[in-house]
Amino acid sequence: MDFKVIKDDEIRQQVSQRYAKVATGGGGCCGPSTGCCSDPFGHPDVSEKLGYSGNEISAVPEGANMGLGCGNPQALAHLKPGETVLDLGSGGGFDCFLAARQVGAEGRVIGVDMTPEMISKARKNAINGGFANVEFRLGEIEHLPVADNSVDVIISNCVINLSPDKAAVFAEVYRVLRTNGRIAVSDVVALNPLPEQMQNSKEAYCDCVAGAISVGELEQILIRQGFDSVQIELKPESAEFIKTWFADAEQYVCSASIKAVKR
Repeated sequence: MDFKVIKDDEIRQQVSQRYAKVATGGGGCCGPSTGCCSDPFGHPDVSEKLGYSGNEISAVPEGANMGLGCGNPQALAHLKPGETVLDLGSGGGFDCFLAARQVGAEGRVIGVDMTPEMISKARKNAINGGFANVEFRLGEIEHLPVADNSVDVIISNCVINLSPDKAAVFAEVYRVLRTNGRIAVSDVVALNPLPEQMQNSKEAYCDCVAGAISVGELEQILIRQGFDSVQIELKPESAEFIKTWFADAEQYVCSASIKAVKR
């Protein structure tokens, strides 16, 4: 088998195993560091730093807000009643439940996550919160369990950087979006080349650092895939919380708002 295929699968397994621990309360996903991936238990101060309002934080079922992410894709998406929304790496369902409120009873929200423990947690949260227009599906974001041309908006919060094959992710995003469908993603991008030690660190990968790619590389992936109106806006203020993820992380990565449209 191709070495890259084996390596990519190892990365997915590592990420899934660590997030399973987050979902079950067995510890952070990435060892001793704190922040994006390892501060999992819904601390309001973390979510507020990421751009969520107090009303948003209090509007979801208990346990849905796990303190994960690097921004607020809801603020980018401008969701409308009746739309179908897909959340990549939906975790405990935080962004899905917020989206469900915006699209209303006529809309639909689908969350996809590759970790069974997260899917189980999110489904329980949906039941507890009475969210009839939200469903959660087990799957990898490189192989979405979603029909072609069936989604209006795709959101994601600090998850695509964890994929070892980002081109495959955006190919799938393009496939499932309807014409004029849009993406509204909060993620991290690389500002500078990472030191070799950081590149090879499992903890740095799970901490949303080592898997980041540059703005130029991300932009080219989106354009090659066929997306139009590509916008990638850096969020320099994210250094304040990124520095808690992994030692010196703020020197190498930055949160970004990523938007594009399928024509």
